[in-house]
Order: sequence, then structure tokens, then C-alpha cells
Amino acid sequence: MFFDVDGTLVPGTSSSVFLAGFLGHRDELAEAEDAYASGTLDNRQVSELDAAGWAGVSEGQVTGWLGGLPLVSGITETVAWCRRSGLVPVLATLAWFPVGGYLTERFGFHSFSGPRLEIADGRFTGRVACHFDEYDKRDFALTQARELGLAPHSCGAVGDSRSDLPLFASVGLSVAFNASAGARAVATASVDDDDLRSVLPVLSRLVTAAH
Repeated sequence: MFFDVDGTLVPGTSSSVFLAGFLGHRDELAEAEDAYASGTLDNRQVSELDAAGWAGVSEGQVTGWLGGLPLVSGITETVAWCRRSGLVPVLATLAWFPVGGYLTERFGFHSFSGPRLEIADGRFTGRVACHFDEYDKRDFALTQARELGLAPHSCGAVGDSRSDLPLFASVGLSVAFNASAGARAVATASVDDDDLRSVLPVLSRLVTAAH
């Protein structure tokens, strides 16, 4: 079961914009992310703009800031429900690697994806070490499924926006959670709520289908 981060687990904003508030380029990045959502910028352009603002910042500083990351309610309970129900919860996200790592460790996700920032001597250089876009996100998810011995049609995804569309098209069940019109248009179901547990009735279809 694949979960997006920005706009899905992090409501109303992105983890990058949240961190950019500490890094000093919040407004510029928010504008760039809106341009990505509308299709006028690609992920590589947004990532490079954002990465530049990380120059000289230590890994420890970022970990400290992430403690205040705004999150939807019910993540802990949803992950626990997935595991009890025989679903493997995975973060399929374009959020930076420190974000995916933090959420995976905090909530017990199986694994996570994401672009990587270049680091030298414990500090970020301001450059992107490894880009990661919506198609890489889909490919990561499909690789995870294959490694777990699962067919794509037996997997599901919860997301909200442009970056989820290739993955939505590749799995058997997709949930547009507090989502854009584009995501709603292609999803199996749409759910609007401030608690992630509201998607569980839809996810239960995967459990039923497996038995």
C-alpha cells in the first residue's frame, strides 16, 4: 500500500515548503511548486531551486525541524491497520530523502522513496545528488511490489496530485485524498477528511480481494 507525503500526509502544503520556511526561501519555493502542479515547471527545476537553499545546513538541523512537520491525524493507526490486514505500508513520495527517512522511522513504514541532496562533511552542498520524478516514483513502487512478490493490480496508492498520476494508473486501487481535480478524475475513489483513517474503508477492498 503506497502513501504519498506532500499534500497527503502533510496537509495543505509540502514538507519542502515547510522546511524552506527555516531555510529562507519559502515563498519562492511555494510559487515554484504551484508551477509544477500546473505543468509549467518540471520536478527537476523545482528540486534544483529548492536544493540551493539547503547549502551549508547540517543534517542534524533538518532532523530537528522535521519534529514540527504538520501531519494529518491517524497515520500511526493507518499503518498499524495495514500491517494487521496483510498490507505492506510504503512511502512513495517525491519528498527529500531526509523527510522520507524521518517519517519511515517515526511511523514504521516498510520503505520510502525520494530525491537525494548532496552532502559533504555532514552538511548539504546546495546541489541535488539524485533527481526523482513522478515516473521514478511509479517505478519505485512497482519495484517494491515485485520484490514483495506482488502484482501491481493487487497494490493500492493514496495520493493527492500530479505526482501520483503515473502510480495511480499502475495499481489496482487508487485513493485521491484531499486531492486535486486531476487526481480525483483518475482515482478509484476520492476521500476528503483531516484523518487518514477515513481511507480505510476503501483500502479494505484490497484486503477483501486478496482473500
